[in-house]
Amino acid sequence: MLKKWEKLPENLKKEAVKPYYDLLSKKRGSLLLKRVFDIIMSLIMLVLLSPVFLVLAIAIKIDSPGPAFFRQTRVTKYGREFRIFKFRTMVNNAEKLGTQVTVGKDSRITKVGSFIRDCRLDEIPQLLNILLGDMSFVGTRPEVTKYVERYTDEMLATLLLPAGVTSQASIRYKDEAELLEKAEDADETYVNEILPEKMKYNLSDIKKFSLGAELKTMFQTVGAVLGKD
Repeated sequence: MLKKWEKLPENLKKEAVKPYYDLLSKKRGSLLLKRVFDIIMSLIMLVLLSPVFLVLAIAIKIDSPGPAFFRQTRVTKYGREFRIFKFRTMVNNAEKLGTQVTVGKDSRITKVGSFIRDCRLDEIPQLLNILLGDMSFVGTRPEVTKYVERYTDEMLATLLLPAGVTSQASIRYKDEAELLEKAEDADETYVNEILPEKMKYNLSDIKKFSLGAELKTMFQTVGAVLGKD
C-alpha cells in the first residue's frame, strides 16, 4: 500500500517528506487494514444509502437544470488526479462563474443545494471514490491542482496517503465558507491563510496515524455534523 521510496514520484522525494514516509513505512499492516475497511464499509453504506441517493438526485434535477452529480478533478495519493463525486449544490458550471472555493452566502448555491450543504449530504457520493480507491474515509481533503501546486515541500507529505472524506482539519474548519465570505480574494486567502493552518492538522495526523485515531475522527465528524462539536 506504500511504494518504496525510490519508486515515489520525483516531486515527492523531498527531504521534508522523508520523516513522514519513514513513519508510515513502519505501519504497512495498518495501511492495508485501512484499505480493507474502506472497501467493506463503503460497500455497506452504498447499499444502505441507495434510497437517499435516489431522492437527492431527483430533488437536485427538479430544482436546477444540470446533472445531479458535480464532477471535478482533484489530487490524491502520489499526486494522481481523479474525478471526485459530489452531489451538485450549485448552478451548473458554477466553477466558471467564480472561485473554486465556496464563500458563505454564495449566490451560485441552489435552494436544494443549500439544504444538502447544511446537512453535509453533498459528500455522500464520495463513497464511490472510496470504493474505487481514489479516496479513504479519513485523510487530507483532496484539493484542485492549482492549490496543490502551491504546497510547500512538507505539505507534499500528505500525498503519501489517499485523500479523505473527513479529517481533523475538516472538523475544525467545517465553517470554512463563512471564513472566506469577507475575503477580497477568496483564492489567495485560502492558500495563504486557511490552507497552511489545515495542513498543520493533516501533517500531525500522519505522524499519529493509527486505525484507532481514524475511527475516532469518523465519530467526531458525525458529532460535528449533528451539531455536537
